[in-house]
Amino acid sequence: MGPAHALIRTTLNGTAALAPGPAGRAAFELFRRPLRRSRVRGTELEIHRRAAVEPLRVNGKPVVGYRWGDGERPVLMLHGWRSRASRFAPYVPRLRELGLSVLAFDAPGHGDSGGRATSVLEYRHLALQLQDRYGPFEAVVAHSLGVCAAFGALADGLRAGRLAAVSGVSSVGFFPAAFCAGLGLNAAVERQLRLRIEESLFAGDAGAWERYDAAQQAEAVGLPVLVVHDEDDRVVPLGQAHRLHRAYGDRLDLIVTQGLGHRRIVTEPTVVDQVIGFISADTSADASADTSADGPTDGSTDQEVTTA
Repeated sequence: MGPAHALIRTTLNGTAALAPGPAGRAAFELFRRPLRRSRVRGTELEIHRRAAVEPLRVNGKPVVGYRWGDGERPVLMLHGWRSRASRFAPYVPRLRELGLSVLAFDAPGHGDSGGRATSVLEYRHLALQLQDRYGPFEAVVAHSLGVCAAFGALADGLRAGRLAAVSGVSSVGFFPAAFCAGLGLNAAVERQLRLRIEESLFAGDAGAWERYDAAQQAEAVGLPVLVVHDEDDRVVPLGQAHRLHRAYGDRLDLIVTQGLGHRRIVTEPTVVDQVIGFISADTSADASADTSADGPTDGSTDQEVTTA
């Protein structure tokens, strides 16, 4: 832990003992801001420049959306924390070859979008805006925070035929716990942080924790799911993937990789192949994006992929 983190830990833990409210507010401000923005990488630039810009807005913040294709047969891509839509560049030409359009956005506080902070609720609002424009999605591909947002949105109005979840968080409750553990913040700070999240992001609705817990929404999210997760992921533990596997059973295929960590896994060619294969599978029963809770039982697999 660096000096800055040590100072935050000492200050907030000490403050929480005397003034828990201010400690919670300070923790919340740190928690909800990505602090730095990812730039478009050189390997992504050509694909990034081909996108048509889709102006979006959420909570007064201008958001940059992207579209590859005419919008027919759309696939939605949801990036993770401190990331951006261009990270999905390797998927775009492959999906276009399948006759699919690709839709994505830089979340508030990320990439080229405005604002300084975002939440899973803003991801949901933005995804539904794109759904209003282009109709239900053939599939959703998500990474990390985007996975949590995708499951929550699918349980609450978003419609799609399939979900590919890479290095995903299964529950929004994971975030405050991981944030506090990473900084060494005590239980008092975490309690106050959760209260601030409820008040500021969920409008005082304590039930939002369950609605954005994918393991609790398996009946509402009735579609085939592919989960790809690395056993060496130090940001989101592999246990999050196993938790989803237990909840979704036969509707979820789990692929465990080795040596890819949390971020490199998104662009790893073998992972891209797995996701594209999952989306392009001949599934006449579930090809319609207007999927109901009567999802097919494809038979679950638990594979392991080793990548140097």
